[in-house]
Amino acid sequence: VRAARGEIFDVAVDIRKGSPTYGRWVGEILSEENRNMIYIPQGFAHGFCVLSQGADVIYKISGVYSPQDEAGIIWNDVDLGIEWPMETPIVSGKDGRWPAFKEADIKFEYDAGLK
Repeated sequence: VRAARGEIFDVAVDIRKGSPTYGRWVGEILSEENRNMIYIPQGFAHGFCVLSQGADVIYKISGVYSPQDEAGIIWNDVDLGIEWPMETPIVSGKDGRWPAFKEADIKFEYDAGLK
């Protein structure tokens, strides 16, 4: 993921059940100026907020987008405690209706044998 224009705060959350880092998150500012990118592996939830007036975000994905497989976690989940860098975000209706992390239907399992 990278921001080709503007600036975003990008977040990845480990949602692999049984993982030693299950439920932990990392966040990084991505912008056209810093040219940073972040790789979101399978088994991690992803979200971002736009910090500039607007942003163009580029994704590389592992397969064809499948709307019926879309899932999410509420952006301000208390248990995750993501430190979003804004106080009053504008959140879409869909993103405001996702369940809490503890209630989400998560299908990923941690495999310690993966190299």
